[in-house]
Amino acid sequence: MRHVGWQLTVLVLAGCSSVTAETRAPAPVITMSPAADDLRARPDRGLVVQARYGTLTAVTAFAGGKQVPGAFSGDHTVWRSTWTLPPGTAHVVNATASGAGGAARHAARFRTLPAGPGGGVSIDPLPGETVGVGMPIIMRFTTPITDRVAIERALEVKSDKPAEGAWHWFSPTDVVYRPRRYWRPRQRVELTAHLAGIRLAPGVYGPADRTLAFTIGRKMTSTVDTLTHQMLVRRNGELIRRVPISAGKGTSFEYTTNSGTHLTMGKGNPVHMTSPGRGLGEPGYYDQTISYAVRISDSGEFVHAFNNIWAQGRQNVSHGCVNASPAEAAWFYANALRGDPVLVTGTSRILEPDNGWGFWQLSWSAWLTGSALHATKPVNSSTSPLLPHVYDM
Repeated sequence: MRHVGWQLTVLVLAGCSSVTAETRAPAPVITMSPAADDLRARPDRGLVVQARYGTLTAVTAFAGGKQVPGAFSGDHTVWRSTWTLPPGTAHVVNATASGAGGAARHAARFRTLPAGPGGGVSIDPLPGETVGVGMPIIMRFTTPITDRVAIERALEVKSDKPAEGAWHWFSPTDVVYRPRRYWRPRQRVELTAHLAGIRLAPGVYGPADRTLAFTIGRKMTSTVDTLTHQMLVRRNGELIRRVPISAGKGTSFEYTTNSGTHLTMGKGNPVHMTSPGRGLGEPGYYDQTISYAVRISDSGEFVHAFNNIWAQGRQNVSHGCVNASPAEAAWFYANALRGDPVLVTGTSRILEPDNGWGFWQLSWSAWLTGSALHATKPVNSSTSPLLPHVYDM
């Protein structure tokens, strides 16, 4: 009996051994979005390549012959394009993967949707321009922006001397960048706007990337004291010019110079100035050609030459501008760069942040509320656009 029991045990063990089978690992599978042969791929969704049952070993993508930048996830199972894709462009993708079950290769083509109408943008400052320490970067889109977060993420600002900065939306089309404090002088700043394929509005995509570089020049700031009738100009902190001036006479809101931090916006020699809202023969009407005019706001304020030398340094008699003698105005005209701060003090009228380039009127915390990335509340898309140009003396 003992012998038989021993035989049965052996038979049972042999039966268990006979059903053991070897399992094979699945081969890697590579998938891609957009799908292969898609002729209407949305450029704003970028390119995503994924691997199942393995890891990606290589991914190369080209858009119209230009390589598409991208990066792998930490586990190398996903590759994503860094930016959106250029619109209306044929793309070629090649990917390889490996795993326990072997290797896989994937080759595909697709084409992105066209840009659509209305995707233009203008940018200040100009490429290669040398500007003052207060100079903002101003972008004006030709179509209202629906996804402001995506736009801000696509905008890279780099400077030789790194500084904290942020974008602020003044309207659905106008976004402005400034540092927290004035730029440090004597450095290069570069804007790279990764706008190719970004969704600006339904059916409208950015047509191309934009890159421009500009230079921050010497630091020149001017302080206009409307009570003492003097403009003090400092370069790199040193007082270099004391200019007798005459500011707005203040008999009305219109004729009161704005107090606050202005920026020089441009020059004209000469500039044709007329009284806004007044016709020939009406009280307060004027029509004059003015020399050495440096604009400091959109409500008609300039630092310019005028022959009321008897009032300069003594009395405010202008229509809102800062008048100086022809010689002093010519000097300021020759030395001013766009973006130089001009601080006006002593009046009851306060410069509005969207009057010209009055952006430094906002505190840093207030500036951040206009950023889609930094604001604690959604950005109000119904704010007024930047004011149109009007001319006052």
